[in-house]
Amino acid sequence: MNPNWKNFLLSENAIFENDTRIVFPSLQREGSKHIYPVPYLGVLTVAGKDAAKLLQGQITCNINDITEIKSSLGALCNPKGRAITTFLLVKKADTYLLILPKELLESVKKRLQMYVLRSDVTITDSSDELCLIGLSYSDVQMNEPTSPEQLFATIQQENITVNLSSNQNRCLIIAEADNAWKLWSEQVKQGFQPENSDQWRYLDIISGIPWLTIETSDEFIPQMLNLDKLGGISFAKGCYTGQEIVARTHYLGKAKREMFLAECDTSIPPEPNSTIIDDSTDTEQSIGKVLCAQNRQNICKMLIVLQISDTNTYKLRLKDQNQDKIKLLAV
Repeated sequence: MNPNWKNFLLSENAIFENDTRIVFPSLQREGSKHIYPVPYLGVLTVAGKDAAKLLQGQITCNINDITEIKSSLGALCNPKGRAITTFLLVKKADTYLLILPKELLESVKKRLQMYVLRSDVTITDSSDELCLIGLSYSDVQMNEPTSPEQLFATIQQENITVNLSSNQNRCLIIAEADNAWKLWSEQVKQGFQPENSDQWRYLDIISGIPWLTIETSDEFIPQMLNLDKLGGISFAKGCYTGQEIVARTHYLGKAKREMFLAECDTSIPPEPNSTIIDDSTDTEQSIGKVLCAQNRQNICKMLIVLQISDTNTYKLRLKDQNQDKIKLLAV
């Protein structure tokens, strides 16, 4: 994290519990306007005249659909079609910004670098130069319909703003470090209250944004993460690494597993890739995995990847000491 940005947040009473978790323990959380630091995501910059060509051969979304006013989710896959990482792809002039989990950034950078060869491409970790700030205007509704055409619209002025909800009540801002503290101060003056970074994770989860971790990288094909429903897969573009498996799944029918929003009454969120069992047949069969989880007001919301049931009936529990029950939620 940029040291000046970190020092500013410290002056705003932030406490850094670790490099990816920031809390504001002394603040009263009232009203519907909140501002969040987003330290668990980083920014990978891909620049040069061959940047678009390189990315087109590696990612699931179509680079030709990405403009300065239209961003997209996407995935980088291994040759077996498993997602190494998911990302939000943003274009700024001739440069592409991949917003992705910080813990996967270095491995993704090295993987993309393997394909540069003699191309005019530079790949840079810009996480210290570019800061990520979240704004929410009201609580996200559980049954809010999401449409790829309404999502990820982008405004580029002094900072880059990406819309993350169909009713425009949540956005991610990409700001240069020198501008981040000014933006934060201005938003606070306009009534936005600082909020813990974990609560931005919570909003990402109930919005169905499938961020991966070291534990879940290389585990799921993109359709299992609902990227096709979120507009993050192009089935009309040319070849890319893993494309044969992704396309085959699409044209042969539904994926055998799918991502769901779920709720669990547990005080400790389960770790990514934790096992989920279904004891509806009294066999405690392993049926899925936890993608990510976050607590809010003693309720844990999770994105989970499950085997699709023919009967669409489940009796789900975490495979842990307490065998905590899991309830599927509509999205």
